[in-house]
Amino acid sequence: MSEDDTGLHEMLYLRKKKSKDNKDCNAMIKRKKRRFQASVAIVLILVALILAGASSYMIDYSLGYPQQERNSAEHWQDRIKDECPWTTHWMDSVYQNHCVKDTFVTMPSGYRAHAIYLYAPKHTNRTAVVVHGYKVRAEGMLHIAYLYNHDMGFNVLLPDLYAHGESEGDHIQMGWNDRWDVLRWSEVADGIFADGQSTRQVIHGISMGAATVMALSGEQTPDRVECFVEDCGYSSVKDEFAAQLKDQFGLPAFPLMTTTSWLCEARYGWSFDEARQIDQVRKSVKPMLFIHGDCDDFVPYRMLKPLYEAKTHGRKAIYVATGSDHAHAYRDHHEEYTQRVREFVLSNLLSKKVRK
Repeated sequence: MSEDDTGLHEMLYLRKKKSKDNKDCNAMIKRKKRRFQASVAIVLILVALILAGASSYMIDYSLGYPQQERNSAEHWQDRIKDECPWTTHWMDSVYQNHCVKDTFVTMPSGYRAHAIYLYAPKHTNRTAVVVHGYKVRAEGMLHIAYLYNHDMGFNVLLPDLYAHGESEGDHIQMGWNDRWDVLRWSEVADGIFADGQSTRQVIHGISMGAATVMALSGEQTPDRVECFVEDCGYSSVKDEFAAQLKDQFGLPAFPLMTTTSWLCEARYGWSFDEARQIDQVRKSVKPMLFIHGDCDDFVPYRMLKPLYEAKTHGRKAIYVATGSDHAHAYRDHHEEYTQRVREFVLSNLLSKKVRK
């Protein structure tokens, strides 16, 4: 074989080898790409599963409240007596004399709801609908009932919100859909206490009850509802849960709040994004008193100013309870609290009605 033939064979061999090497390289690149894509898919699936599990846990943790976990009426009566001992004599008297009545109604959504109520010491059409907070119940607001019934001479109705107390329900609504139930309770109160003339009502809530009050304030309400008192309510459900997520778990709001909101909408028909009390306050036109303790870190005190500033229609007033943490403004400052509420409510019930 000549040198030329040998060189030609070597050249052909090298070309074939190079071609084979290129094919092997391309195949290896494709295999690596497929492995990378598979890894990414597995990671995304794992992240989705983790978020789904975490979202389900958050929903159950924050909104679940089965009947067997609810504290009794007696538990809350004793707690109010312990925290606000000046209410003890009145509380014993109204229960011993059977002044505290029960009522059950069927809400438009179909569930059976419960409330307690008391007539004023003297006949009047002035009435307070008093709304409890998260995982509380009607009896947990007896100190505010004392304020209105004993100190101000009002009729009082205290509802158990959905999935609280003796009311039916499978999850906590964080005051959002509860606004429609409180509107129905306002009608029930009018039916109980009106005697030839419509009641003149204040709706007063604490914590989640205050969020309920603010949510209702942005809707069209009947003339009998004349003013609102919100004590330490949150600016939105998402803001409140984000604050608790950071405080209790050290986690940022995104992405868990987003996925949990999606799950809430899928399960219960409402989302965190729509449950914005601050937007309802912007629409409200009837008078509102804003109360908050400046040491509150459960519903952060910083939420008060944006809420107060959001109300640009109708009368408003603000009371900051110095040194009070969450939902303890009345306990810590009951005389000043009573004076502020009395002045605000009476001035608005006696003033010309604001129609909406």
